[in-house]
Amino acid sequence: MSPTSVIHPTVYTPSALLQAFLNVLTEAIIPLTAKGVSLGSKVFGAAVLRASDLSLVIAATNDEATCPLWHGEVNCIRRFYEIPKEKRGVGAEECIFLSTHEPCAMCLSSLAWSGFRQIYFLFSYDDTRDVFAIPHDIDILTSVFHPPSSSPIPSDRLYNRQNKFFNIYSIEGLVDQVGDDAVKQDMLVRIANVKKVYNGLAEKYSERKGEKEIPLA
Repeated sequence: MSPTSVIHPTVYTPSALLQAFLNVLTEAIIPLTAKGVSLGSKVFGAAVLRASDLSLVIAATNDEATCPLWHGEVNCIRRFYEIPKEKRGVGAEECIFLSTHEPCAMCLSSLAWSGFRQIYFLFSYDDTRDVFAIPHDIDILTSVFHPPSSSPIPSDRLYNRQNKFFNIYSIEGLVDQVGDDAVKQDMLVRIANVKKVYNGLAEKYSERKGEKEIPLA
């Protein structure tokens, strides 16, 4: 099986994917993130869904208050592999990885190394910088992985979203593919509500920023 091969027994409609992702965000990731933020960690979270039926395997949140490397995605990958294979029943290539925010350089590499081939995110790098006041994702990608340039690099060109290891997509891009206007409007409302919750969590994180030993707070 080639690196970008993925086992998807069922082809899902954009609305089915959106429904599953939004349910996992609101019911699984956000409660964990609220607790993590209360302990001093950032607002980033992630989850793994079985591609066969979109059921949840594991959800996790950022735990930088424990270790600066425990980003939401890395923490989720760690917890996924801590579940014995015979219990979870699927490998990474048989799953869809959901990230609340576009993965940073470390998390992108971790996803490639860990075998996840299909990845979706809600908040873009620009959102992370402008809405959440956390510029490190863009800063590291531009400073470490690109030669100095007098022209800003567009955030959607800082890495290859389609590559030999994985394909990564914006959740909001799925909304544009929904044909039913009523369903599309419902999804837009649900996404707006999720963003409102994250804005509140970001404010709480900002109030406690600097309390924990997080190098890039």
